[in-house]
Amino acid sequence: MKATVDRDACVGCGLCESVCPNVFEMDSDSIAEVIADVIPPENEDCAIEAQDDCPVSAITVN
Repeated sequence: MKATVDRDACVGCGLCESVCPNVFEMDSDSIAEVIADVIPPENEDCAIEAQDDCPVSAITVN
């Protein structure tokens, strides 16, 4: 699985980083970025949770 973040849509709330810190982090502009090229199997559930809970639907996991 891989994750992407629509940087134009991200509002920098930090939810994804708090839910799944091994996959997402906030950059110096407070915009989410993906830090895992491939989501480790043990982090797939939290990455999907971050996608589902993102208030602006900026995250895609597939």
